[in-house]
Amino acid sequence: VLLVEDNEINMEIAEFYLTDRGATLDKAWNGKEALEQFERSPEGTYDIILMDVMMPVMDGLSATRTIREMDRKDAREIPIIAMTANAFDEDRKRSREAGMDRHLAKPLDPREIVKTISECISHKK
Repeated sequence: VLLVEDNEINMEIAEFYLTDRGATLDKAWNGKEALEQFERSPEGTYDIILMDVMMPVMDGLSATRTIREMDRKDAREIPIIAMTANAFDEDRKRSREAGMDRHLAKPLDPREIVKTISECISHKK
């Protein structure tokens, strides 16, 4: 998992939920860091990206668009899940238009995180 979150508390909570369920993860604190980590990683390194939408330096929507435009197969196929407090239909639409596959509303529900990740990964295979 590539976990992208600029809020330290949200990062810790998500990290706890994910690692407690056996996930290994890399962390990025903004979209630019996420983009750089994804770009440096060998193709297929990550099964999924959990991407905060509102971040400094580079927001999650811009990072997602840039990842989707990369010239590598996994950039087009990797599930990217938005994590945001903005959960209106318009926000979900913007996430989809940026290339995100799903949309999780904050505060994050641990069961919903696990369910969404499981669905995205099983759909990918």
